Amino acid sequence: MADQPTRQEYRSGHDPRTLRDALGCFATGVTVVTCLTADGSPAGLTVNSFTSVSLDPPLLLVCLAKPAASAAALIEAEHFAVNVLQAGQQPASIRFSTRDEDRFGTTPWACGEAGAPILGESLGVFECERHAVHDGGDHHILVGQVVKASFDPGVDPLLFFRGRYRRLHFD
Repeated sequence: MADQPTRQEYRSGHDPRTLRDALGCFATGVTVVTCLTADGSPAGLTVNSFTSVSLDPPLLLVCLAKPAASAAALIEAEHFAVNVLQAGQQPASIRFSTRDEDRFGTTPWACGEAGAPILGESLGVFECERHAVHDGGDHHILVGQVVKASFDPGVDPLLFFRGRYRRLHFD
């Protein structure tokens, strides 16, 4: 009889690391959410909690860790962009996930139609107006109404699974 792998389990009140590991079993894409601050400076951070909410009206959401350096700017901005990263943008994902003060310095970007920074070479970009902000425990839930979406169907996404960056593998 072959050894069965041990199934790990989380229960309310147990080690939060186990819950984080369980959540890591859901493969996600990687995004960088960006805006301009009140003084016109670009701000942004890496986010993998991103999903569509509605097609009519066109809504999406991102979840922002409350202590993140750019969280306050993002929830206050009237416009923001969700830049869906492609496989070659892992360095940008890492840069925007750290406390590096000059996240935009080595990342090609330009302002989109509504003014939010758009990262060059992204797989997809959703330019949004802030629709709502909700409390989500240790995160803000930022809901945006999509005013423009663009994408490149010829590139593969940057993926994150079980704490590591991954690539698509087709059989």
